[in-house]
Amino acid sequence: MSLYQIQNTLYVMTPQAYAHLDNGTVRIDVERETKLRVPLHHVGGLVCFGNVLVSPALMHRLADEGRTLVLLDRSGRFKARLEGPVSGNVLLRRAQHRGADIPLSSEISSQESGASL
Repeated sequence: MSLYQIQNTLYVMTPQAYAHLDNGTVRIDVERETKLRVPLHHVGGLVCFGNVLVSPALMHRLADEGRTLVLLDRSGRFKARLEGPVSGNVLLRRAQHRGADIPLSSEISSQESGASL
């Protein structure tokens, strides 16, 4: 049985494990036997390696609470990530994207010309 919790991230590496929500806890079952119960408020994210099943109820709850679910294959290659909605200022993001499109050389030359006045 391979389960690790590092920095509030639960890593499930046991093949055929089933991660699901049981009231307010994340429950990991292997061959219909409970191997681990962790209160959901202690879990910052869930990373599943290989053939690990995750219940839809747990996926929805993780997304609703802004926690990340990452699916990797057996060798650790990235397959998918589920994240809940990200809050932020849309106007700020648009300004940042516009600012990133300005070439650096024109920005420096405009600063130099302003400094020489």
